[in-house]
Amino acid sequence: MRSTCLVAALAGLAYAAPRPSPQSMNFEEIESADAPLVTGPAPGAVSEPITYNEKEAKAQAIAEVTEDLSTPAKRSLVARDVNDPCSPQPDGYGPKPPVDSDAAFLAYPVFQDTANNAPTPQGYQRSFVNKQASSAGYSYMGLTTMKTYDTIKCQQLCDAANLCTAFNIYFERDPVIAPADACPKPDAFTNIKCTLWGSGVTPETATNRGQYRREFHVVIAGSNGYTKNNPPDAQPGFTGPTEFGGAINAPNSYIGQKFFPGVYDAGKCSGACQATTGYNKRHPRADGTYDACNFYNVYLLSKNNVPEGTYCSLYTKPWEKKYSTNYGQTRGSDSYTVSSSYGFTLAPQDSGHI
Repeated sequence: MRSTCLVAALAGLAYAAPRPSPQSMNFEEIESADAPLVTGPAPGAVSEPITYNEKEAKAQAIAEVTEDLSTPAKRSLVARDVNDPCSPQPDGYGPKPPVDSDAAFLAYPVFQDTANNAPTPQGYQRSFVNKQASSAGYSYMGLTTMKTYDTIKCQQLCDAANLCTAFNIYFERDPVIAPADACPKPDAFTNIKCTLWGSGVTPETATNRGQYRREFHVVIAGSNGYTKNNPPDAQPGFTGPTEFGGAINAPNSYIGQKFFPGVYDAGKCSGACQATTGYNKRHPRADGTYDACNFYNVYLLSKNNVPEGTYCSLYTKPWEKKYSTNYGQTRGSDSYTVSSSYGFTLAPQDSGHI
C-alpha cells in the first residue's frame, strides 16, 4: 500500500496528491484545530504554576498523528476563579494612585514612567511598552505576582521555564476582597504581574484590558512585553536547529504537515516526523520502500501578527536555507506569517527501504 494514500489513517497529517510545490499552508487544519481555552491568567489569580510538559506534548503529538486522538479537555477560566465571596485577596505590593478609581489608575504617571524606563533584559527585545492591556493568547504558560516592577526578575522566571520565549509584566488594579453581591465594589490595590508565554508577544497580543468583577473594574497599566532571541532546543535523534529565513519551499520530497495550536515546541514536530516514518514503515509499498521523514521544518505560525502555534512540514530529505522562501500567505483579509523557522535533520538518515 502506498503511504501517500493514507490520508485519513494518518490522523490529520495532510498528504497531497500531487504534492504541492511550494508547500501551501493547510488553512483547513489551522482553522479547525482545537485552540487552547486558557489564554491568560484567571480573574483574581495571583499565581498560576507552569503545567506544560514537553514529554507529554511530544507523546500527544505522536498519538495525534498515528491514531487521530481527540484533544484532551481543557480547563476553563471560569472554573479556575475559586475566590470565596468577600474574602480578602493577597496584598498587592504596587503603588496606589491618590484617587481610587479606574480612570485614576490608567492615568497614574508612576505606572507610565516605570514602564517607559524599565530595562530590556539581555537576550530579549522589547515587543511593546506602556500598554493599557496585557497579553492574551494560546501559548500562555503561567503567572507570578511580584513585589516590584522588575523586568530582570521576570526574565529570570522565563529563562527558568522550559520553552518560555516571552514575558509580559504589568500593573493591575485588583480588589482588596473578592467582589460579590454583599460587596460589589470594594477598594482597590495594585498587583504587579509577570506572565510567561511559549511564543513571542506582540502589540497585537495585548488585548486583555481587564474586566468587571461585579461592580469593580479591573484595569491594566504600564504593560510591557519582551520576546527572547533564541532558537528552539536540540532534539534527540536530529541535528540542528538550522536557522532559516521563511518556511521551506522544496521542489520535491514533501510528505506532509501538522499544525499544533499553542506553545511553540519543536519537539512536537520531532514526534510528528518519527510517527510518520513509523506508520509508513509499517505500511510499505509492494517493493519494500516507504516515505521516511528525514527532515522537518518547524516554525511559529501567526495570524495577523498574533501567534497561533507550531507548524511542521515534513520531508524525505534535508533542504538548505536557500529554499526557505515562504514568508507567509493571505486568506481573505487575514495575513498568516512565518517566524522562528528552523530545520532539523534526522541522524542517521533513514533509507526508506525495509
